[in-house]
Amino acid sequence: MSAAITGVFNILATPFDMDDQIDIPSLRKLVDFQIRCGAYGLTILGVLGEASKLTVDERKLVVATVMEANAGRVPVVVGTSHQTTATCIQLSNNAIAAGATGVMISPPRFDKVTDDKIVAFYEEVANAYSAPIVVQDFPPVNDVIMSPDVLATLANRIPNIRHLKLEDPPLMQKITAIRERTNLYEIFGGLGGMFFLEELKRGAAGTMTGFAFTEILVAVYKAFNAGQVKDAERIFDHYLPLIRFENQPVINLSIRKELLRRRGVIATARLRQPYVGIDYETREEIPWILRRVGIVDPTRPALQ
Repeated sequence: MSAAITGVFNILATPFDMDDQIDIPSLRKLVDFQIRCGAYGLTILGVLGEASKLTVDERKLVVATVMEANAGRVPVVVGTSHQTTATCIQLSNNAIAAGATGVMISPPRFDKVTDDKIVAFYEEVANAYSAPIVVQDFPPVNDVIMSPDVLATLANRIPNIRHLKLEDPPLMQKITAIRERTNLYEIFGGLGGMFFLEELKRGAAGTMTGFAFTEILVAVYKAFNAGQVKDAERIFDHYLPLIRFENQPVINLSIRKELLRRRGVIATARLRQPYVGIDYETREEIPWILRRVGIVDPTRPALQ
C-alpha cells in the first residue's frame, strides 16, 4: 500500500439499515467496492458520510469497521471535525491509533470568525499529533471562509498541514491564488467531481468526492497524468451529464445513495434526519441518465 494522499479518494457514504442503525455489512461491502473501482484511497466521516448525525461511539465504529475491511490496502483519511476542539483531538488520536493515514478537519463555528482564530485552532489540533492533516475548506458546513492568505499561513506555519480539500468556489481561481502564495499544498477538489478536469489543469493533486462511479474519475485522472489529455477530456465530457445529475444541490446525497443501492453495494438508500429525499420523478430519471451515458447495467463497471 502506498501511504501517499494523492489521486482519487472516494468519500464513503455511511449506510444505514431500516432501523437507522449503521449497516455494518453494507459498509464493509462499500469499502471493497470502492477499492475494486480503483480508488487510490478512502475518506470517511465527511459531510457525505453524515458524520454530524453520528455519535462519537458510532464514529469510532465506522472507523474500526473500515480499517478492518480495508486491511491496509489503500490509505484512509478520517474526518474528525467537531464543534468541540477537545473532541476533535480525541477523534483524531483515535483515528490515527486505528491506522488512519491522516485526518480531515474543518474549523468549528466561531462566534466571530477571524484569521487568527482559524490559525490558532489548527495549531492547537496539530500539536496533538504529527500525522497529516487535510484542511477542509467547505464554508457551508461551518460558515467559515478561509482566504488564500490564511490557507497559505496554515501550510507555512504547521508542518503536518500539507493537504487541502477545497470546495469554496470559484474553485479553479482559488487553486491558482493559493499556488501563488505557497507550493506546500497537495490540493484536492470535491463537489461531486463536477470540475475535476479543470481542477487537474490548475494543478490539483486529485479529488475527494463521493461520486457513485469512482472508476470514471479514476480513468480521467490516469489519462490526464499520463499526458493523454484528449482522452481525459473525452471520458470526462462523456459522463458529465451523470456527474451533473448526481450532484444536484440539496438532494445530491439522496441520489448518490440511491445509485449505490442500484449498483448493489448498499442494502438501503436511507439517510438520517435531517435530509431531503428524492421524489418519484427523480427516481425515474436515474435510468434515463444512465442510458444517456451508456450505462446499461449499473452493477457492472462503467468503463468496460
